[in-house]
Amino acid sequence: MLDNLFNMSDEKLDIKTEFIAGLTTFLAMSYVLGVNPTMLADAGMPATSVFFSTALAAGIACIVMGLISKYPVGLAPGMGMNALFTYTVVLGMGLSWNAALAAVFVSTLIFFLITITGLRETIVRIIPKDLKLAIGAGIGLFLAFIGLKGAGIIVADPANLVGLGALTSAPALLALIGILITIVLYIKKVPASVFIGLIITAIIGVIFTAAGFGVGGDIFMPALPKEIISFSFDTTVLFGFASGFGELFSTNPLDLIMILFSFLFFIFFDTTGTLISLAQSAGFPEDENGEFKGIKNAFIGDAVGGLIGVILGTSPQTAYVESSTGIGVGGRTGLTAVFTGIFFLIAIVFSPLILSLFTSPVTACALVMVGILMMGQLKEVEWDNLVSVAAVFATIVMMLLTYSITLGIAFGFVTYAVAAIADGKAKEMHPLVWVLIIIFAIYLFFGL
Repeated sequence: MLDNLFNMSDEKLDIKTEFIAGLTTFLAMSYVLGVNPTMLADAGMPATSVFFSTALAAGIACIVMGLISKYPVGLAPGMGMNALFTYTVVLGMGLSWNAALAAVFVSTLIFFLITITGLRETIVRIIPKDLKLAIGAGIGLFLAFIGLKGAGIIVADPANLVGLGALTSAPALLALIGILITIVLYIKKVPASVFIGLIITAIIGVIFTAAGFGVGGDIFMPALPKEIISFSFDTTVLFGFASGFGELFSTNPLDLIMILFSFLFFIFFDTTGTLISLAQSAGFPEDENGEFKGIKNAFIGDAVGGLIGVILGTSPQTAYVESSTGIGVGGRTGLTAVFTGIFFLIAIVFSPLILSLFTSPVTACALVMVGILMMGQLKEVEWDNLVSVAAVFATIVMMLLTYSITLGIAFGFVTYAVAAIADGKAKEMHPLVWVLIIIFAIYLFFGL
């Protein structure tokens, strides 16, 4: 049955290989189970419920992706998207988490319609490549900043806005140790290096706590829970989006457009880039139009997975580049994704252990590592083109300094437009890009 469903005989693969690939992908992605509840808790969502929703949504989405697309790709809430959700939409714009989830639902639904109507190709073409690269890198730095701040390495400074925290404090010291360990593991090409880095850091943190180092501070340190597993599930956030539509659509129209566009932008381009990259690394054949075999179904699977995620109460889901670890050990079919999903579902019962161990100082090492890896996108920027460089600079710097992903994007688009006009290349830009630029400009000067 499995051979027929996933065409495994054609791929000359076996169930054992797909199982190992699925487990490998899960281990590489599993840090999201600790990071996502920590981040969304800042948005006022109960961490226990977010954990349940994250594991359940990721599990179902992975299985759906495997069955629909036959791609060995895992799905889970995206790191950049949960930052946008929490720090820009909820904390920055003042929306409730229910309204933010409603915005995610609308954006994901639009993405689904774009996918099935074939508009994807047009949209991919019109957005300047360097802007897309800058946004990805900017989000990486933003995530790293969040991690460093959460661990007390970076603190508020009345004289300089930000400053260096006490590195000898338990949370900061633990985070620094974890970051260095994770970097070393990654450089040594250790499989699931981010996950292993989290585990090692958590163990060191438990030792710190047992010794009384850092106990009672403002930042929670890892500790052994009273129970390892639990079959009592917190379902508070499930279907939470349904009560948020009224608040969402009563928001300032310009803010509403920016919120929906920002979510849609990330959902769309993060998925596009990741899936194309993974299809390439898996060696999937291309058709006469240069598209990878099954890529359209992969986009549909991703969109369906995103809708499932928001219904279950989590931030936008996306394809994870960590799926490349499973591909690296031989995963080539959707069965890999199905196994990955099963492991996420199993993880649900381990919520007490994971939430007790993966506190802010621990998850900092994952956020910083993800930031480092996302910075790699900048190597493809046209550094000899000042139009591109100016836009890249504005996007990244303003994203960090305003503590807003949306504002960073807005500054990037507007800067690109001004630089393109000065360089005489304004006519080369698609009319829809100019529409976006005008919207961003209005938002910057009149919508705040």
